[in-house]
Amino acid sequence: MSMIQSRLAEATKAAMRARDSERLTVLRGLQAAIKQVEINSRAEAQAVEINDAAVTSILEKQRKQRQESLAAYQQAGRAELAAREQFELEVIESFLPLALTESEVTQLLEQAIAATQATQMRDMGKVMEWLKPHVTGRVDAAALAKQVKSRLS
Repeated sequence: MSMIQSRLAEATKAAMRARDSERLTVLRGLQAAIKQVEINSRAEAQAVEINDAAVTSILEKQRKQRQESLAAYQQAGRAELAAREQFELEVIESFLPLALTESEVTQLLEQAIAATQATQMRDMGKVMEWLKPHVTGRVDAAALAKQVKSRLS
């Protein structure tokens, strides 16, 4: 069991003790999403070890879903549903690593370019591969890819 899964289990117990049904529902949903990945990996005969990186990836997907739903509800003027999505988003983000600052991202990008000796756009894959373990769960991958592209072009 990963560290994040342990924190999820403890938070679930605390929510049960506090009779916080809204938070409990979100936490159980997160645990179900993790369990589903485990089941799917076994069914495909590709047993994936559920470590912190895998759990972080699952939580990032859940966060992205909530962000998209939140935007849709806000655009449709559904304040009560938007509030619910915002609450779920906050619960999910409490289990993700802290986001990197812009200066930290820039510093890591410089390190990656130096380490991979990247000079052209064709080197983008090497740079992204070097960055991946350093930024997983801490920065939006699409935004990072844009920065890498602008830096290498």
